[in-house]
Amino acid sequence: MSSPSSTKPDTSAAAPLAADNSTSVPAGKAKLPSVVWLMGGITFIMGTSEFVVSGLLPQIAAALNVSVSSAGMLITVFAIGMTIGAPLMAIATQRLPRRSALIAALLVFAAGHVLSALSPNLTLAIVGRIAAALGHGTFWAVGAVIATAAAGPAASTRATGVMVGGITLANIIGVPLGTAAGQLGGWQTPYWVLAALSVAAAAVIARRIPADTTRTDTSLRAEAAALKQPRLWLVYLSIALLQAGIMGAYSYIAPLLTDRAHLASSAVPLAMLGFGIGALSGTTVGGRLGDRRPYGTLIPTAALTAAALGAITLWATNSVVAIVLILLLGAAGFAGNPIVVSQVVKIAGQGRSLPVALATSAFQIGIATGSWLGGIALNSSLDLKGPSLTGFAFALAALLPLGLLVASQRTAQSAQS
Repeated sequence: MSSPSSTKPDTSAAAPLAADNSTSVPAGKAKLPSVVWLMGGITFIMGTSEFVVSGLLPQIAAALNVSVSSAGMLITVFAIGMTIGAPLMAIATQRLPRRSALIAALLVFAAGHVLSALSPNLTLAIVGRIAAALGHGTFWAVGAVIATAAAGPAASTRATGVMVGGITLANIIGVPLGTAAGQLGGWQTPYWVLAALSVAAAAVIARRIPADTTRTDTSLRAEAAALKQPRLWLVYLSIALLQAGIMGAYSYIAPLLTDRAHLASSAVPLAMLGFGIGALSGTTVGGRLGDRRPYGTLIPTAALTAAALGAITLWATNSVVAIVLILLLGAAGFAGNPIVVSQVVKIAGQGRSLPVALATSAFQIGIATGSWLGGIALNSSLDLKGPSLTGFAFALAALLPLGLLVASQRTAQSAQS
């Protein structure tokens, strides 16, 4: 599907990848270029880093002589660093060749982990997390452009699905392994491993991705021009609302399962694993269907997300029902992620690094807002129904900008015909 935007998509990024022996994926071809899988592998590393801290907070707090709530600032500053830092770093690195920007992002990411691991106090550990967040945000802004350009228009959503799938897989495999490593070898252990993997990934990029000699206009003016398209901001709003819906409920899934659905606390990790498996399945299916029918897939999955949250609010009083609904929430909620990222790339056209970085910010804003308001709802008279009801309202609201996107697309197509 061609972009409904008035700005033509920038396809020049595919050219520098020819030396990888992985050209763009023609329509009908199932195989994605190896560079796409490389980007997905790196998002696995970064996703593990983002979420593994949650499982290590008691050890970190004890080692740094602070409270667990104070150690939780390591999570907060990472989210803030991603929200603010991603677009700022996209601007700062806009004139760098994409390969150089990726390598720099990974080295900054690795340095942040080294600094945190060596930190004798919380302040330096926080500085390290901010550095890691800046590297993460920069990688997403550039890596998504490279992956979608290598895959080509016919498979761009599948390419973003691989990248999003890397983060989802990190929650299923990377985070439990990292948590176990931190508990056995000290909380610094996963930090050292992630730093080493990041340096290794930078070396692979230096060998596998040739120098970019065909850069298009990367001026701030070109980036800003892409942001003038209203459709782009509708996508950002959809991202934030959907993420707020999912995380408004999922952030408080443990008390829902134990206190309302009467699930044993020892079984909560298995339920969370079910959510992760559902999320990975949804990401995979959404990535495959989204190339052919982006909004025909996105709107039904958003509606299904709202339905799942509504059902959790009404009927999650039985452990089996609750687990099934949580798995459904993971599948439906994550199915749209590769589609919305791909739509940002397609709509933005030439000025894509900054728009993709702002998509990262939209994800983080949605996660933070949903978690915050879900907590307020939990402490209100709504009690355990509050988080999922809050999530339902957000997911339902997301259907409005999605509907406007479809309407504007049809208007643009009618004008062209």
